[in-house]
Amino acid sequence: MNFSYWEHKTWLSNIDFTVIGSGIVGLTCALRLQNNFPKAKILILERGILPNGASTKNAGFACFGSLSEILDDLNSHSEEEVLQLVKKRHSGLQLLRKHLGDQSIGYFQNGGYELFTKNDQALYEDCLSKREQINTLLKPIFEDDVFSTNSNIFNFGNIQPQYIVNQFEGQIDTGKMMEALLKKVRNSGIKILNNCTVEAFDDDHTSVKIKTDQFTFSTHKVLIATNGFAAQLGIQEVKPARAQVLITQPIDNLHIKGTFHLDKGYYYFRNIDNRILFGGGRNLDFKAEETTDLAQTELVQQKLEEILRDVILPDTNFEINYRWSGIMGVGNQKQSIVKQLSQNVFCGVRQGGMGVAIGSLVGAELADLL
Repeated sequence: MNFSYWEHKTWLSNIDFTVIGSGIVGLTCALRLQNNFPKAKILILERGILPNGASTKNAGFACFGSLSEILDDLNSHSEEEVLQLVKKRHSGLQLLRKHLGDQSIGYFQNGGYELFTKNDQALYEDCLSKREQINTLLKPIFEDDVFSTNSNIFNFGNIQPQYIVNQFEGQIDTGKMMEALLKKVRNSGIKILNNCTVEAFDDDHTSVKIKTDQFTFSTHKVLIATNGFAAQLGIQEVKPARAQVLITQPIDNLHIKGTFHLDKGYYYFRNIDNRILFGGGRNLDFKAEETTDLAQTELVQQKLEEILRDVILPDTNFEINYRWSGIMGVGNQKQSIVKQLSQNVFCGVRQGGMGVAIGSLVGAELADLL
């Protein structure tokens, strides 16, 4: 690009730390770096006008896993591994709330509810039978029973007679949360360049040369926080996972309040501004949703509308107002990857759909690698 002397001097010279990605992880990492290295010059690169993965596109669940999700995790992880996963999610949420304040992020602890359809009889009975086992497992973290049961107080249709209730689950306003985090970063003097996609980087052991679609420059250290886009920067342990979401027009006298899970967490919905926000369905075609294409598919959108009509709002007329998609980062394990990749390159990726919960913690851990 045709940079002036002033532009190059102010934005692209003598960079100590370059963070790739301005989501929860990247912004928290930058703030932690500044705290650890007060005199450092820190630059954040972001491919989108706004954070382009999931940080501004998620459903705003302040959660750490439904009962069926935790039981499913126990099929591929040890009890100790699952306990540590939940502990990190819980700690990450506490860090986010402490960092920004509940009012700034629109936090409300209205409880979480797991629903089971009539076709989920076996899963429903399994969750009921193992509820106390999981409560015992999680008690060291919460010092109380996490999961209880309740009747169908919200009058959902075609579901089993009881919910599994999580008293510790909350919800946030994703837009407020990211606006507060971005404001804190900018007020700290950390620079963010948007609409700037990193195409390649080369660590020569003394510095890292970064090539973007706009310019090339050098930096002392690179910290990758791109999560769902991590594979594009050579981190093959992370696969993209698209999450499709819709939201209704405002609904008069909406009585539904809380965060809700269906089908081992593959579907999720909540109330926000007298609307129902509803997302999920990537389990309908995992391969098709293993993409960074921010689009929607007829298969998933039709299923979301069907569940809205038959289960969530069976006796209520509704209209869809917005539809969008976000890109998560997943892999064979739920544990995030926070590690050094080369002499001067580090990464904090693979949030596994729990970025709101663990993003702040992963960002801090990434910065602390230095």
